[in-house]
Amino acid sequence: FMIYTRGSKDDFDNYAALTGDEGWSWNALQPYFKKLENLVPPADGHDTTGEVLPNIHGTSGPLSISLPGAPLPPDSRVIQTTQELSSEFPFNVDMSSGNPLGIGWMQGTFGGGARVSASTAYLQPVLSRSNLDVLVDTTVTKLIQTGAEDGEPVFRGVQFAQSSSAPKFALNATQEVILAAGSVNTPQLLMLSGIGPAQTLRSLGIKPILDLPDVGQHLADHPFLTNQFGVAQSNDDLIDNVARNATFAGALVEEWLTERRGPMTVAGQSQLGWLRIPANDSAFRGTPDPSAGPLSPHYELLFAPGFVSSSGAPAPATGFFMTFFAALVTPTSRGSVTLASSDPFAAPIVNPNFLTTPFDIAAMRHAVRSIVRFASAPAWSGFLTGPAADFAAVDTDGDDSVDAWARAQASTIWHPVGTARMGKCGDEGAVVNPDLTVQGARGLRIVDASVLPLIPAAHPQAAIYVFAERVADLIKSGTSSCE
Repeated sequence: FMIYTRGSKDDFDNYAALTGDEGWSWNALQPYFKKLENLVPPADGHDTTGEVLPNIHGTSGPLSISLPGAPLPPDSRVIQTTQELSSEFPFNVDMSSGNPLGIGWMQGTFGGGARVSASTAYLQPVLSRSNLDVLVDTTVTKLIQTGAEDGEPVFRGVQFAQSSSAPKFALNATQEVILAAGSVNTPQLLMLSGIGPAQTLRSLGIKPILDLPDVGQHLADHPFLTNQFGVAQSNDDLIDNVARNATFAGALVEEWLTERRGPMTVAGQSQLGWLRIPANDSAFRGTPDPSAGPLSPHYELLFAPGFVSSSGAPAPATGFFMTFFAALVTPTSRGSVTLASSDPFAAPIVNPNFLTTPFDIAAMRHAVRSIVRFASAPAWSGFLTGPAADFAAVDTDGDDSVDAWARAQASTIWHPVGTARMGKCGDEGAVVNPDLTVQGARGLRIVDASVLPLIPAAHPQAAIYVFAERVADLIKSGTSSCE
């Protein structure tokens, strides 16, 4: 979705508390957020007053941040609803302030009408450096132990190949290896290298070198589901008009290719919402509040002008739609990443374990019902015709009906974290130290979403960028958390 959300102050202060390192607190990370950001005007150059707070953002960093660059049909009605139902859905002018609660304009990683990524922002500008080589179409097959220091294994070697039948090559680092393979492949590579739950590794014929039982465990992700409504006017359904009308789609693509303007500069939606479940809700019956604090939301809403299905259902051939997304952003369910075999080219087994706790299903139920309330505001009169497609058959007043809908529709929004989580020095339930070095090892550090000890109530790319920026400074300064 390219959505850029820093998250709540509570999330980062919680990371600091869990690791004993105040450097991960919200206030301590503000210079790094500003260092990485480059807030730029939207593609259409419209006045963004009242849509963002420029003074809290960076303006000279490598990563362009902007607002939607073309109007979408639901825009004015979403904002109008925040006025009509302000007690439940208040307007928030900038969700990057540390308090994301409410409905507001989306910030995204795009600039000049085009997507911006870690590749375009950080890698491509330095590809010509003489001290940088990038291998493509290549898979790291294992980390190599190159020795021992003070009784701890040293992993400064990397083995790699271009296919399962191709020759294997190895390189050694002079200082350290940084693993940034993500929440699925990082634990896979650790286990292939003998770092992980020893008993499990032995069962696969892998010699354990470092027994870390929590490698691959504690997988957290944001399950989301889509809820469709009909719209009265065909022009208000952008997505399905693009899908059904090749001439219309071609004109929009041409506009984007030649001018970097128009709806193709927008990432599918212009607003989003971060909301909390009331403290007296039955979702908390027997369950402590899993959020990091009162500024952290429990669920997210998104608004798309057309038919979108989290279950992969095809769009109906006729009719016009708007889709309301609901995502659970403080899930209590936890999954895992485990090895299917000792073959590095075999995909690992990923079990997201979605909606397996009473809180998670109750929270998703609450989110679906909040969508119905949002869509019932006077702002939508004459625009929406009511629940549509398969969502029309859901009895939103009945718990069983909503729960069955959630279980059938829920899918990943691609935010997996936590499979090599950080903790305090010596924390037996952690994989990495507060400086992201691997516990019990030398020469190995992990810098990706797998180290987040709890999933942020946000799209996690901002957290990952800011973690990387801080760790870069720790590496350059030679600072160690646990010595």
